[in-house]
Amino acid sequence: MNRWVLVLAVLCLSSAPAPARAGEFNSVLNIGDPAPAWKDLPGVDGKRHSLADLHGHEIVVVVFTCNSCPIASDYEDRIIAFAKKHCALAQKTALVAINVNTVEEDLLPHMKERAAAKSFPYPYLFDESQKTGKAYGALFTPEFFVLDKDRKVTYMGAFDDNVESTKVKHAYLEPAVEATLKGAKAHPAETQASGCLIRYARSRRRKPTT
Repeated sequence: MNRWVLVLAVLCLSSAPAPARAGEFNSVLNIGDPAPAWKDLPGVDGKRHSLADLHGHEIVVVVFTCNSCPIASDYEDRIIAFAKKHCALAQKTALVAINVNTVEEDLLPHMKERAAAKSFPYPYLFDESQKTGKAYGALFTPEFFVLDKDRKVTYMGAFDDNVESTKVKHAYLEPAVEATLKGAKAHPAETQASGCLIRYARSRRRKPTT
């Protein structure tokens, strides 16, 4: 009897689905994973935004950013230039910026001021719950994700290889978008994002009741 129990156990294990594998630098998502959807996030434009709203675009670029990080600020002009080049009206690519930090400087009223001052040509959304950032495994501002027409992740990581724009040797985001539009794989498909750590709220553990 024990022999048959052992055989059945082996068969069950062999038929069980393999556990999901995270990326090299991302502990939550891997390349090819379905992108987590967000819904009804408030934007600086006074509207509510969802990933489903972008169904008319083949490619969606998601960047987690904020007001308070100086590195994110250093990248703003590059992100704006990218959006103007790739995300103009009727083009196939959309870019969305999401802020999940909840310190005073990063709250929605200040986001509106920043977006107006810089004339952001893309939606800038606020997720006070921080669920979107956690679902994407985002740790830094800025951190980028490219989603294909099936809303699967084709690239995640940094915009390029240097915070100082004059010292950039390798662009990452733009080639990844261009490859994804062609139905090709991005190379590299994942890089290490760098910037300020996202300020996730610490969850307090409940003490066991006696």
